[in-house]
Amino acid sequence: MKYYLLAGEASGDLHGSRLIEALRNEDAGATVRCWGGDLMQAAGATLVKHYRELAFMGFWEVVKNLRTISANFDQCKLDITHFQPDVLILIDYPGFNLRMATWAHRQGFRVFYYISPQLWAWHSSRVHIIKTAVERMYVILPFEKDFYEKHGVEVDYVGHPLLDGISNFVPPADFRNRHRLPAGKPIVALLPGSRKQEVKRMLALMLRVVAGFPGYTFAIAGAPALDRSFYEPFLRQHPAVGFVENGTYPLLKNASAALVTSGTATLETALSGVPQVVCYKGNHLSYWLARRLVSKDLKYISLVNLIAGRQVVVELIQRQLTVANLTRELKKLLEGETRKSMQQDYAAVVAILGSEGASRRAARLMVERLSVH
Repeated sequence: MKYYLLAGEASGDLHGSRLIEALRNEDAGATVRCWGGDLMQAAGATLVKHYRELAFMGFWEVVKNLRTISANFDQCKLDITHFQPDVLILIDYPGFNLRMATWAHRQGFRVFYYISPQLWAWHSSRVHIIKTAVERMYVILPFEKDFYEKHGVEVDYVGHPLLDGISNFVPPADFRNRHRLPAGKPIVALLPGSRKQEVKRMLALMLRVVAGFPGYTFAIAGAPALDRSFYEPFLRQHPAVGFVENGTYPLLKNASAALVTSGTATLETALSGVPQVVCYKGNHLSYWLARRLVSKDLKYISLVNLIAGRQVVVELIQRQLTVANLTRELKKLLEGETRKSMQQDYAAVVAILGSEGASRRAARLMVERLSVH
């Protein structure tokens, strides 16, 4: 069968690559075409457009790039029409993918959605688009199944694909030497995000904490979509700070604590067992709009706390995200009881998520459905 996958971010590229591998195992004749990244291409898909060209974050950034976004829609529609896939599989990235779902459904293409947009968190009215245009949802968080069933959407809970990549990951023994990180000093990992606007804003603030912890080595996790040259201005200003390119998992496995921009990385950090402080600060207009769209029932922004249903990790958001607050919370992680209790709570989060094999389960369910219907 012919599969067309759409992912617009680094995390979607990762999850999409594992799904492609699983689809090819389930369907020996699978032909896959995608918008995604290097990982999806390496998994065997023909890459049409890289997510680096799609990453516009925040209201103002989207407005400035409306012409480019419109051209991307037109290119994608044309390519899908020429390819004539048996199914279009959408991976998160709601701003683009929900519009594509509506168009594809009207054109008569079957549409599956893997990795749900966070409609349960904000702008939940868009669930009607899912109900109308998406044949089946394949969700990775336990509470998402209840959300979609409540709205009359066909849904399967397959588990979280991050369990596949992190649970059995063993970092290289020469990790410190390879990345020129000094021996002896414990490491604090800095995960400032994956998009340029986000990284610029978050990393500048995170690095202001470094001077208060002379006994530790700080190391930046480079985003897959950003070249080292992007980080050079920060590294020149902070020559003692390390840089790890395409190595977030080994960095986390060697870290004593982490400062993490809210997103998938918060769950990756928790599954690696690393105590963390979750950070988020957007531009004022984007944040103001987001606050008016977000569900009033939503108490947290990090996946760790959302899955647990309570505060496991501290979230410093917008005005709360100051150097003083970040320094205070990091000290608690490195020196106090907070560290031990957080790691115990992580075990409860893992138990809620269940077992490994999400990508394999999703692929099997998709292939079975396509074969029967």
